[in-house]
Amino acid sequence: MIVLQVNQIHKSFGAEEIISGAKLEVQHRDRVALVGRNGAGKSTLLKIIAGEMSYDSGDLIMPKDLTIGYLEQQTDLNSDATVWQEMMKIFAHFRDQEAKLRHLEAAMADPDVYNDAERNAKVMQEYDLLQTHFKDAGGYQFEADTRAVLHGMKFYAEDYEKKITSLSGGQKTRLMLAKLLLAKPQLLILDEPTNHLDIETLSWLENYLKNYPGALLIVSHDRYFLDQVVTLVYEVSRKKVRKYTGNYSRYLSEKAKQYELDRKHYEKEQSEKAKLEDYVARNLVRASTTKMAQSRRRVLEKTDWMEAPEGDEKSARFGFDIQKQSGNDVLNVQALSVGYGDRPVSNNITLKLYRTDSLALVGPNGVGKSTLLKTIMKELPALAGDIHYGTGIQFGYYDQEQANLKGNKLVLNELWDDYPHVNEKDIRGILGRFLFTGDDVLKPVSTLSGGEKARVALAKLMMQKANVLLLDEPTNHLDLDSKEVLENALIDYPGTLLFVSHDRYFMNRIATKVVELSRDGTTEYLGDYDYYVEKKLETEELAALDALEAKAKQPEIQTSASTSQIDKEAKKLERQLVRKNTEIEQAMESFDEEIAAIEEQLCEPDIFQDHERVMPLQSRLEELKQSHEEAMAEWLELQEQLEEMNS
Repeated sequence: MIVLQVNQIHKSFGAEEIISGAKLEVQHRDRVALVGRNGAGKSTLLKIIAGEMSYDSGDLIMPKDLTIGYLEQQTDLNSDATVWQEMMKIFAHFRDQEAKLRHLEAAMADPDVYNDAERNAKVMQEYDLLQTHFKDAGGYQFEADTRAVLHGMKFYAEDYEKKITSLSGGQKTRLMLAKLLLAKPQLLILDEPTNHLDIETLSWLENYLKNYPGALLIVSHDRYFLDQVVTLVYEVSRKKVRKYTGNYSRYLSEKAKQYELDRKHYEKEQSEKAKLEDYVARNLVRASTTKMAQSRRRVLEKTDWMEAPEGDEKSARFGFDIQKQSGNDVLNVQALSVGYGDRPVSNNITLKLYRTDSLALVGPNGVGKSTLLKTIMKELPALAGDIHYGTGIQFGYYDQEQANLKGNKLVLNELWDDYPHVNEKDIRGILGRFLFTGDDVLKPVSTLSGGEKARVALAKLMMQKANVLLLDEPTNHLDLDSKEVLENALIDYPGTLLFVSHDRYFMNRIATKVVELSRDGTTEYLGDYDYYVEKKLETEELAALDALEAKAKQPEIQTSASTSQIDKEAKKLERQLVRKNTEIEQAMESFDEEIAAIEEQLCEPDIFQDHERVMPLQSRLEELKQSHEEAMAEWLELQEQLEEMNS
């Protein structure tokens, strides 16, 4: 079922055209990514689709009853409610239904009702219908679902009573995302949903979105996230939109193949065109060949010649070099505590960094990764422990806050003031490699976008020619193309890298080691991000197995009272599982009956010959089969639990 069609949409701001003739289509349960450079018009197109912005011409077609959820990049959730109260606003209809159920229960207990057979039957019927609807819609599950989603978004029980006004901007964005996930709109539009999320939360969100019951339309610079979630990519480039099937990596591959095919076709056509033009030029004035030349000229004029294929747009081009090589031992950090004032955020940090290492620091938000980099750079004092620096070390530091940039300076002076011995032409040449040309270099830094500031900071870093680079979230604010250019530059860098990043795609390309930072220390993994995830999972599984074995070896010393309590809890859990099992079996039976009824309808000639009647039936059939599969999986899991309890 089609939930959205964008047909020949045009949008301009003043004289500047942003989107020209955009076309895209989203089907039910599609996972769609919009990709393109910063400023290409992706967020503008999302705002148009979400109804937040008007458009100049074209058609936006969607069902009248379509529900849309929209997460903007800059979400300001203003509410006097607590975290829990805000989430419960989504489920106000369940609260109303619960109140109605309680009212009907009270009526059924009223002697005047249960002594009146007709009234009692009517109340019972109304109660059964409402309870069935309440159950099927998730009325008995919504609070558990809310807790699960809040936990995934890093909000715990102790956070539920916090006022939203007390939350940070990042927390408000995460809460807004949680609210949208729970609301389950039929079309969920997400503009940079991975901002403010740590790696653990990103992984949770990816798994959640893979099973999301509606359609997804996503703008994100997180390539790993796109690879995990999306199955369809629309590229916004040069005001146009082009479709590619597959995830982000497949899109890159298909785009390169398509460009090569288009280029070869174009070159072949141009060769044929040149031959015709040459023939016409040589033979038009000769009486014996004039007619043939005129014929070929008509062919030239009537042929719809292919336009030159659009290759990659202008890209930044830069690399990092070093003035001199460092010693082999670069850093030796032992039993280090880092933090602010007398408040440590992480203790017992140990790591060793050798020449040409590329080490990624990972860990949850707030654990002290950026603080560790600042401590190594001596911008913050160490609270305990030691840092031993190797010989010949020259540090270059990229601060994610870009605090080393001065807002009142011109772009040109940001570099020139640090390197006054370099002439203006060469400074302009360097800035040109970072896409600052002409009068762009005379802009005040304060007027630049996040991506432009990031490019200025990288230009300054390149000019340092340091042999050790400390990078704090270097891919933040960069578009997908700039990220790839940065990665290629760092891969070729002959020095040593120590970096913090939430960009898992970036880590997989750059890191040769991963060090996980926690409140109590560090753990080293000798590989890229995927290796880290694999080994961490193995470690957790082994720890769980060891815990089970240790528990099995412990002598059973229990009082009769505690044994009795455990038995009661076990029986209570078994009753809950049996009740849940019955509900699932009833649901599967209902699914089977509706599936059979639809399949029978689809066999009727007056229906299967009518496309408009077949489409909604086919869509509903697919939904039912999907629901049946999910119910079956849950039922099988319950059977295993019940068998374990009875064994």
